[in-house]
Amino acid sequence: MVSVKREIARRVEALLGPGEVELARPDGDPGLFGPGSASWAVHGDFSSMLIGGVSALLVQMLHPRVLAGVWDHSGFRKDWMGRLRRTAQFVGTATYGPGAQVEAAVARVRRVHAHVRGTLPDGTPYAADEPELLTWVHVAEVDAFLRAHLRYRDPWFPPERQDAYLAEQARLARMLGALEVPETRAELAAYLRRMRPELRSDARTREVSRLMLAQPSPSLATAPANALMLWAGVELLPEWARRMHGLRMPFPGAAAVRAGALGVGGVLRWAMKA
Repeated sequence: MVSVKREIARRVEALLGPGEVELARPDGDPGLFGPGSASWAVHGDFSSMLIGGVSALLVQMLHPRVLAGVWDHSGFRKDWMGRLRRTAQFVGTATYGPGAQVEAAVARVRRVHAHVRGTLPDGTPYAADEPELLTWVHVAEVDAFLRAHLRYRDPWFPPERQDAYLAEQARLARMLGALEVPETRAELAAYLRRMRPELRSDARTREVSRLMLAQPSPSLATAPANALMLWAGVELLPEWARRMHGLRMPFPGAAAVRAGALGVGGVLRWAMKA
């Protein structure tokens, strides 16, 4: 009989899909960041990264040109989890893989971005490899991953380690083509304030968020936990982003979601521990 622990781990592995990360790095090859890095600490917890990933996608979609790229070029209507899975695989490779594998993963992403281009409904052109858009996507991710880590894994993660995380991740962003990437919490906060006037929420934005939050679970057994983690991503959003999406989260509901996500996270860490 398969143990409960093994079955939970199997379902997590199925959600992530086939792995590409070779953790057995050659001697003298610490990868992009290496053991002991802030990135290894922040990215090492599956449940907080899942919650942060959901939140990051919702923030990214508030930029009209990012939204247009997703709307025109992805299969999000049928496979939001596939998009989240591909993001998770890239982040895992870039964080823990050997140098050659990181470079190959970055090159693949850049090739994909080179083909994602079009025009907004008002005729404004966009291209996924624009440095400005790459910076926005990057900042939305690292901000959400760091906030999820502080909320669900390590509330005492030191401020200097938080800044180290942002500086480490800025290296990866520049490899992907981003420019003027924030490297400290102060720079990140200033960047988000500066970008707020450029963000928009319209019928397409809300359709994307509706479809994302309505994604069916891979199985009935995991449906309650999957729904909880999706709504934990909503609860993690900055208040201004929740308002723009029209996603209300009154306090009793927010507290219940947070408590539930903490519980699910504990179970997942238990199940994934060797």
